[in-house]
Amino acid sequence: MGLGKTIQLLAVILSYTEDNKDAKPSIVVCPSSLSLNWKSEIDKFAPKIKTLVIHGNAEERIKQIEKINKYNLIITSYDLLKRDIDIYKEKKYNFKYIIADEAQYIKNNNTQNARAIKVIEAETRYALTGTPIENSLSELWSIFDFIMPGYLFRYKRFKELYEMPIVRDNDSTAMKKLKTLIEPFILRRTKKEVLTELPDKSITILNNEMQEEQLKLYLSYMSDARKEVKQEIADNGFEKSQIKILALLMRLRQICCHPSLFISNYKGESSKLNQCIELLKDAILSGHKILLFSGYSSMLEIIEKELKKENIKYFKLTGQTKVGDRIKLVDEFNSNDEIKVFLISLKAGGTGLNLIGADMVIHYDPWWNLSAENQATDRTYRIGQKKNVQVYKLITKDSIEEKIYDLQERKANLAKTMLSTETTFINKLSKEDIMALFQ
Repeated sequence: MGLGKTIQLLAVILSYTEDNKDAKPSIVVCPSSLSLNWKSEIDKFAPKIKTLVIHGNAEERIKQIEKINKYNLIITSYDLLKRDIDIYKEKKYNFKYIIADEAQYIKNNNTQNARAIKVIEAETRYALTGTPIENSLSELWSIFDFIMPGYLFRYKRFKELYEMPIVRDNDSTAMKKLKTLIEPFILRRTKKEVLTELPDKSITILNNEMQEEQLKLYLSYMSDARKEVKQEIADNGFEKSQIKILALLMRLRQICCHPSLFISNYKGESSKLNQCIELLKDAILSGHKILLFSGYSSMLEIIEKELKKENIKYFKLTGQTKVGDRIKLVDEFNSNDEIKVFLISLKAGGTGLNLIGADMVIHYDPWWNLSAENQATDRTYRIGQKKNVQVYKLITKDSIEEKIYDLQERKANLAKTMLSTETTFINKLSKEDIMALFQ
């Protein structure tokens, strides 16, 4: 993550187009939020690549797709590709390269995203991702099914040979065999390999303790939730209770962040918010620029109000931010020393942003999947960063957050063994894992 995947592919495409007068076009398929980011990187590093970004309404896109052969590189989104796939099939385009950017978007083989991109014809296929495994080995299979269909067999066979023995039985022989199969086709760069190009990164866990009204609320909800979970499982069974369980867990997490996330008349304080504002004020006085991530957009709104009280200038990026505005915000944040804080929702801003203007990252609340946090951190800890990066994780002591953090640490081990990466391998939580969260 942040180690030059985009630049490497642009070098490949540029070399091909310069060496071939009748070069075929290539196509990048990426999340819609990254289309303009790709165009920006091309303009900066490889302006000779003649590029077309597919966008607009259906009629406009049809006209653009008809002109594909006039360009070296086509950029479209997963969402637009699945809408336009019949046009591509009708035109029978055969691309030189097809690149699936943020390939975790095709991790589920049954989705329209995965089905559409696997229909496109190309001589060579690339999948770019910093998180080849987020939740299960089936995701790795789906990515390989795009790159080399059939290489890891049909999914049913793959599951029998590798996924179940590895996940269920921790079968080291099956793990070794699978690793041997995939290693020749994975080109990796790790942070350790590029230490000469990257400064230091340090991670600090900052604990806070709930006080008075917030603590009373938490203990009351925990007591009720524990009883409710046991009754729910007794009535409906564990499998049918998971939506209810996750809803109860979310309430506990929200209380740790700020009870007013769902209690409209809450007038008390949040120990974590107080800690966060103090941390921000100290960091700004020390000359830092900060990325602050939260899984809750509504939490960012609460933090906004506090920043306004302190006259701290900031930007904010959520799922509601327009695609075109994302790049403008990123560019200005990186260049404008007056803007010290960038508030970013984890889902909307965890990928595709180059925010090397920052040198501090704050994760306001722990996410289930550690890889999502790592991707967010790597918005600033990436090639081009010249400063040391300080990462803070705000964890409420004696709470659900502490248990989530412990769960992250335990569940990370299998991915480290499988792919030797820092991605998190969180399978579906077992009944024991979930019940432990309510203890």
